[in-house]
Amino acid sequence: FVNGVASASGALLLRYFLAVMLKVVTPFQLLEISRPDHPLLQMILRNAPGTYQHSLQVANLAERAAEAIGADALLTRVGALFHDVGKAVNPNAFIENQLPGQENPHDTTDPYTSAEWVLQHVTDGLQIARKYRIPPRIQDFIREHHGTLLTRYQYSKALQAAGNDPAKVDIEKFRYPGPPPQSRETTLIMFADGCEARARAELPTTEEHLRNLVKEQIQFYRNEGQLDNTDFTFRELSLVVESFVSTLKSTHHLRIKYPKIHNQTHAEITEKTLSKQEAKS
Repeated sequence: FVNGVASASGALLLRYFLAVMLKVVTPFQLLEISRPDHPLLQMILRNAPGTYQHSLQVANLAERAAEAIGADALLTRVGALFHDVGKAVNPNAFIENQLPGQENPHDTTDPYTSAEWVLQHVTDGLQIARKYRIPPRIQDFIREHHGTLLTRYQYSKALQAAGNDPAKVDIEKFRYPGPPPQSRETTLIMFADGCEARARAELPTTEEHLRNLVKEQIQFYRNEGQLDNTDFTFRELSLVVESFVSTLKSTHHLRIKYPKIHNQTHAEITEKTLSKQEAKS
């Protein structure tokens, strides 16, 4: 009995230290840091509530897709929860944290400064993750979820300001530091991040429109070389598309617009009732 208890205790301790040495995250660690009351998740919720909700949507999308292709679903979900943690440093620079009618600071800022704000959320996220001792494997999601893509909105504004002459624009000032995704799990976060944001912006009204949106977004990442270090098969990409369409359909389904009906308030009904009683008396 003593040997059994000692062996189990030794195995758990050894597993923890080996995970740290080999930079492998265990299911116990993933479950621990994904608890809603984790200090870092609470910090995101307080400082950037829109980003927190966006991360939950990305987590739902990516987790189901990971299950469909046999990737690590738990790792994918937890990575999605933390992938945008850097936005909590400057939340108003990101549209999901801006109130309706609030002026977008990017509209009145030069494109180079605007791009710097956006790009900074990756480096800020890594610093925060290290401060809160988030495992290196989860930090990969922060580092890789935008790969080496451009901040296209800011780059387009810079081109317009330069008379559409690419030679007058330093394109590297608008590029994420990367690297491109190195695993299927981090790639799924890139896919889910882009598809969720685009679906929220375009509000597709039909399933076919939604499917084309997802396909176009994934094809864009392929054309940009962001899948070069992963081993996705065409069948797996098809499964990802169908999983995303299924999840997004339930998230962005149409709602009935109810007509306005003028109803008497409780106070009005009470007043009329009292008036009738007084009249009878």
